[in-house]
Amino acid sequence: MSPVRWSFGQLTIRTRLALLNATVFVVGCAALLALVWASAREIIGRHGPTVMSVAARSADSAQPESAVTDAPTGPAVTARPSSAARFAIFEQDVLEELLARCLLLFVVIACLSVVASWWVAKRGLSRIGLVTAAARHIGDRNLHARLALEGPADEAKELADTFDAMLDRLERSFAEQRRFTGHASHELRTPLTVQRTALEIPLSQGRIPDDLLPNVRRALNANHRSERLIAALLALAKGESGVLLPAAVDLAEEARTAIAEVLDEARETEVTVDTRLRPAPVWGDPSLLGQLVGNLVTNAVRHNERDGSVHIATGPTGEGGAFVEVTNTGARVDAAELPTLYEPFRRGSGRRKGAGLGLSVVRAVTTTHHGTLTTGANPAGGLTVRVELPVERARGREDGAGDG
Repeated sequence: MSPVRWSFGQLTIRTRLALLNATVFVVGCAALLALVWASAREIIGRHGPTVMSVAARSADSAQPESAVTDAPTGPAVTARPSSAARFAIFEQDVLEELLARCLLLFVVIACLSVVASWWVAKRGLSRIGLVTAAARHIGDRNLHARLALEGPADEAKELADTFDAMLDRLERSFAEQRRFTGHASHELRTPLTVQRTALEIPLSQGRIPDDLLPNVRRALNANHRSERLIAALLALAKGESGVLLPAAVDLAEEARTAIAEVLDEARETEVTVDTRLRPAPVWGDPSLLGQLVGNLVTNAVRHNERDGSVHIATGPTGEGGAFVEVTNTGARVDAAELPTLYEPFRRGSGRRKGAGLGLSVVRAVTTTHHGTLTTGANPAGGLTVRVELPVERARGREDGAGDG
């Protein structure tokens, strides 16, 4: 096992700033206290002779005269230490006490400097934290949001303004791409309609030679696939644009309509459709919500197995919203493959029908309506897709969008 290498650069910016500031304080404090102790030692040593001479004169004047002339008659008296010895003891005591106090003060200042440095670093980087938190919640679904950081014109404000300018460019780019997709899809519908009419009229009148009938039917089927693709692109572009025409919508009624449209296809593949439809009122764009439910039901029937089943449920949620849930049988889907099913033009393994835009439209419409989309792989095969839509929140946002 290779040894773990550690470097100062692996620490967070806040930790590095706090350590650097604390190190400067501690080194400066140590140098100052060392200078104080050395200065005290030098001052005491420099004035030592003066202090000792004054002390000696004071001792001589205070000694009684008889102590000098009379010889001692009693026991031997211990000689008192000289002034130099007493001063040396005094100097040592003072320097030792001063050193102890300096060390105690050094420890206190070191602890306070670490705490103060951490607090200063935290306060200094708090605005960058605001930028990070706001940027984390901005994606391709809400590019209209901005950081709009307030405060002094410092580095954090410059970073936030630069990020907002980048979001402006991204929003314009995404909007232009969606407009192009919508316009191109709309422009392609007219020639496709003309082509379909040109094929259907002679086919219905029986004016197509028998040897050309297979080719004409293949061309007509290709035309239908192109029309469905363009319709899906239009729905995807509208769902991602965020421009809604809100109205009251019952998801249960949308589910009944979608079931009626795929009932013939379900009979052909012998797929059983089971429903549990309760009223599920929401506030949103009727065409987009109809496309959402229709895509869920169509995918559940189309990407199924013969003699399979589809279960569709709608109803209110516990938080005042509504839900639609579609469960089907079919091939087993790996859990790691689930996120890719919502990418445009991506199909799961074993799926060959459709243009690969059905679930992309579902995700775009759900996001536009501030809903939640959950997908789970069934153990026996197939998927369970559940969409929950709020009522009041979605309604308030879309009313504002409509007023604008």
